[in-house]
Amino acid sequence: MIRKNQGFLTKLYMITDFAFIQLAFLLAWWIKFESGWLLFHNPLPIEIYAIWSIIYGLIAVAVGVMLSMYSPKRKKRFADEFMKIFQTHFIGMFILLSFMFYVKEINISRGYLAIYMIFNVAFIILYRYFLKKSLKHFREKGYNRQFVLIVGAGTLGKRFFKNLKQYPELGYEVIGFLDDYQQWDEIEARRLKPILGSVSDLHKVLNEKLVDEVVLALPLNAHHLYPEIIAACEKAGVRTLIIPDFFDYLPARPLFDNFAGMPMINVRDIPLDLAANRLFKRAFDIVFSLVAIILTLPVMIGIYLGIRLTSQGPVIFKQERVGLNRRNFYMYKFRSMKPLPEGATDTGWTVENDPRRTKFGSFLRKTSLDELPQFFNVLFGHMSVVGPRPERPYYVEQFKEEIPKYMVKHHVRPGITGWAQSNGLRGDTSIEERIKHDIFYIENWSILFDIKIILRTIRNGFKNAY
Repeated sequence: MIRKNQGFLTKLYMITDFAFIQLAFLLAWWIKFESGWLLFHNPLPIEIYAIWSIIYGLIAVAVGVMLSMYSPKRKKRFADEFMKIFQTHFIGMFILLSFMFYVKEINISRGYLAIYMIFNVAFIILYRYFLKKSLKHFREKGYNRQFVLIVGAGTLGKRFFKNLKQYPELGYEVIGFLDDYQQWDEIEARRLKPILGSVSDLHKVLNEKLVDEVVLALPLNAHHLYPEIIAACEKAGVRTLIIPDFFDYLPARPLFDNFAGMPMINVRDIPLDLAANRLFKRAFDIVFSLVAIILTLPVMIGIYLGIRLTSQGPVIFKQERVGLNRRNFYMYKFRSMKPLPEGATDTGWTVENDPRRTKFGSFLRKTSLDELPQFFNVLFGHMSVVGPRPERPYYVEQFKEEIPKYMVKHHVRPGITGWAQSNGLRGDTSIEERIKHDIFYIENWSILFDIKIILRTIRNGFKNAY
């Protein structure tokens, strides 16, 4: 029922958004003018505020339609929806204020508008988050399914089928394959869906079976069949998706662009290449690092005294690292090891029970308190709170020759913690696995992803650190 009524669901989303906007109005009115918590002076009648809330609700829904906030979301990440909600209400409030200025409505409380906007965004984010979680739960149970036909039973098609089985929350079920040459052996026949016929049988299968989407997983030498296949799908009203045979070279979320009138695939699309995303992340870094420095200042003073009283040498250890766009910077740490002899170079890994550590330094490294000065690196713009961990120039030169895609990590600012570190990949762990996690983070960045990594790091602590 739900699968057949996407238009109804879209209207329901719009009505629900509008209803939550009016709920935000009532709650903001009560807090500002009725609760007694805040001072106010001669408010306008509630009817005036209600009219403006209705106008804003219509504006927000209209902006949401223009930003595709009500398009199908089954395949989309909640982080993308999260950003669209912010964009919708930012633009909506700008339009509302412009309209109020035009009609010379200057008596609406600014404090009320601030509370109203906070509740608008919070309510819609929360209800959409819980709705998405609920739909995922029902899809995992077998409800609200959509049916997929895979054209191509070769390596590409089988790989897509196996990957799709790992995401039952998406609610997709493969009904079978079409292929001109492949046949299953007994083991594959038990693990995979049946081959329903050849590619030329597509018309018949679409007429006889319920199919929502056709996935083309054909090799390069069969691409001449695409026009006929796509035409058949469009005639049957079925959506068509294409998996390029060279998808291993593409990022996790490829970007299609237009160059000289031709569609192009951006091989390395990075969300932080967008100025708005960089600004948003930088603002988050500044606020977070300032709060962290203020909260941990007593701890840092205690560490300063502890290092001074237990060992000779500087309190802050500065080490050259490679950062954004391959530019070198000095990363700060509380010194946890004995100072290097004059003229010696630091090119060795830290190992378990490292004899170079001081007694107090062992405690600092075990608790990762030696990392606290890096919040100043964040404040100065050398680093981010979340990002790939920076490495020393000596090892960067070595790894870039040995590990594919190693240098991709330098497209963004390095971080105090990262997706790799929050998954336990720190210290003497696989560099290849760390790079895979770093590239996944770079290609899938969102502010929600950053918050998730921070919370995961706090919960799990820094593991595998010597």
